[in-house]
Amino acid sequence: MEQVQQKVDQRTGQKAGQKVGTTRTLSTVRDDDGQVTSRVKRTVLPGGLRVVTEQMAGARSATIGVWVGVGSRHETSALHGASHFLEHLLFKGTGERSALDLSVALDAVGGEVNAFTAKEYTCFHARVLDEDLPLAVDVLGDMITSSTIDHEDVEAERDVILDEIAMHDDDPDDVVHNLFAEVAWGADSPLGRSIAGTEASITALDRARIRRFYKRHYRPDNMVVAVAGNLDHARVVRQVKAAFGRADFLAGETAQSAPRPPKRPKVSAGRAGTSRPFEQVNVVLGMEGLPRDHEDRFALGVLNTALGGGTSSRLFQEVRERRGLAYSVYSFASHHAESGLVGVAVGCLPAKLDDVLDVVRQELARVAEDGITAEELRIGKGQLRGGLVLGLEDSASRMSRLGRAELVHDELLDIDDVLAQIDAVTLEQVRAVAAEVFSRPEILAVVGP
Repeated sequence: MEQVQQKVDQRTGQKAGQKVGTTRTLSTVRDDDGQVTSRVKRTVLPGGLRVVTEQMAGARSATIGVWVGVGSRHETSALHGASHFLEHLLFKGTGERSALDLSVALDAVGGEVNAFTAKEYTCFHARVLDEDLPLAVDVLGDMITSSTIDHEDVEAERDVILDEIAMHDDDPDDVVHNLFAEVAWGADSPLGRSIAGTEASITALDRARIRRFYKRHYRPDNMVVAVAGNLDHARVVRQVKAAFGRADFLAGETAQSAPRPPKRPKVSAGRAGTSRPFEQVNVVLGMEGLPRDHEDRFALGVLNTALGGGTSSRLFQEVRERRGLAYSVYSFASHHAESGLVGVAVGCLPAKLDDVLDVVRQELARVAEDGITAEELRIGKGQLRGGLVLGLEDSASRMSRLGRAELVHDELLDIDDVLAQIDAVTLEQVRAVAAEVFSRPEILAVVGP
C-alpha cells in the first residue's frame, strides 16, 4: 500500500512541498488480486482551495462535500449563530439560480443535498448518481461562491431559525447537552455557546454583519472540496475549478487575513439545572476529556465503548438491565482542537435521579481504579472496528472521512492504520486513561421538572 501523509501549512492551506496545481496520491488500496479498490488523490487549486477525492471501485454514486473551516467556535458574542444562519442563507439563491432552481436541480436527478454546522466547521454536501456529479459540483460551487444573501432572504430565514431554536429548546437531550457545554466552557466562551444561537443573538444579526462574516470566512484557503465515489480525479478537479472560479473566487485574497486558530479553552467544573415541564429528568455527568489529536484518543475510544457504547456495555447493563433505573443511558467523548469532554447521559424518572447519579459515579470510580476487563477490551475493540468499517461502505461516509481528515486533522490515516491502532490498545493504556480522565473535577447538568 502506498501512502503519503503531510501536515498542512496553516498560512497557505497547502501540504508541505506541494505546489498549487500539482496532484499527489495520498493512498492506494488493492485487493488480493492486485486490483485497485480505492485511491485517494489531492490537488491544491489557486487561492489554496484543496480538492481531495477517493475513487471507489464498483460504486455507482458519488458524494461531494464542501467543508468550510468556520463554526460557532469562531464567532464573537455579537455574531453568535452567524455560521448556522449563513448555512441557511446559501440555499436561498444566487445570481444564476433562485432558491427553487437550486432545489429542483438535484431533485430532478434523484439527488440529495443538505448542510450542517458544527462548532469548528460547516459542511454542504450532495449525493448523486456518478453521471450527475458534474451537476452537483456546479450547484454547490454556485451556492458557495455567488450567493446573493438578499435582505428579504435574511428576514425570512430569521424566522425559520428562531423556530428551529424553539424546537431544540423543546428537546430535553439538546437542552441538557447545551447546558453541559455551557457549564464546562462558560456561557461567554464560543465552545460553551449553542451552535444555532439564541433568540436575542439571531434577532440582532443583520445582512451587513452576515455578509462580512461570509466574505471573511468563505475563502478558498479555508475550504476543502471532498468527493468520493465512481469518479476520475483529474475530471473532478477541472469541474471544481470551473464551478468555484465564479466571481473570481479562486483569485481572491489569500491566507494572510485568515482567522487565527482558536486558543486553548479552559474547562471548569460545576453544576447547573434548568426547569422544563418534561416527564423525565435528563442528566449529563462528565469531566474534561482529550483533544482530538491526543495520542491516547484510541484508548479513550475503547474505554468509552466498553463503558457505555452499546447494550452490552457496563453502564447499560448496570443502570438499565440490573437496576431498572433508566430507559436510556450512554457515554460519549467529544473532541475539539486543544480540548474535549467525556460524560454519561441518562434519562430517568425524577424519583430515580439520586440513585442514577450514585450508580454512575460508582462505575466511573471503579473504572478509574481498576480499568476494564479483558472481555470488555475485546468487545470494545470489536465495536470500534466494526463501526469504522461498516460506516465507510458508501460514498457519503467516505466523503465525510476525507473532508474531516483534510480540514480538521491535517492528515488522512489509512483505514488499516486506524484498525491497527485500535488493535494495539492495551488494558494498561485504558486503565491509565480512565484514571486520568475520570479523576478530574465533575461537571453536572440536569434538566427536568
